[in-house]
Amino acid sequence: MRVYLTIVDETEEARVALRFAARRAAKTGGVVHLLALVPKQAFNAFGGVQATIEEEARDRAEILANGAAGELMVESGKMPQIAVRVGDGKTVITEYLAEHPEVAALVLGAAPEGSPGPLVNHFSACVGMLPCPLFIVPGGLTEEDLERLS
Repeated sequence: MRVYLTIVDETEEARVALRFAARRAAKTGGVVHLLALVPKQAFNAFGGVQATIEEEARDRAEILANGAAGELMVESGKMPQIAVRVGDGKTVITEYLAEHPEVAALVLGAAPEGSPGPLVNHFSACVGMLPCPLFIVPGGLTEEDLERLS
């Protein structure tokens, strides 16, 4: 079974990449894994404050991932696997891919304007070392474009 890993955040390009991954999974009999990233908070001398900030960020990421999972469930009828991880996005994704050899493709969305984004920049530069193909989905694609391409 093909597994498409996509990153969940609040950007439009992430939503486009998610819709692309969902369509590819539906057409290939695969599934989607959603990975929500929670940035590690800078050290704060007040440990309780830092813990609260990290907990709130994790809660937001879980809500976002569950919302995306619900949309996928409605669209495809399949519940995706959800993971929420704390840390640097590049490191977390690399570790996730190492832990999940069943991932057939990493699907990232590129920003529709300007720089494509830090994850796209990083993973496109090291694509030859990835354990799976990298799909970069233009963030400005319409629903019609997505249907035609996936």
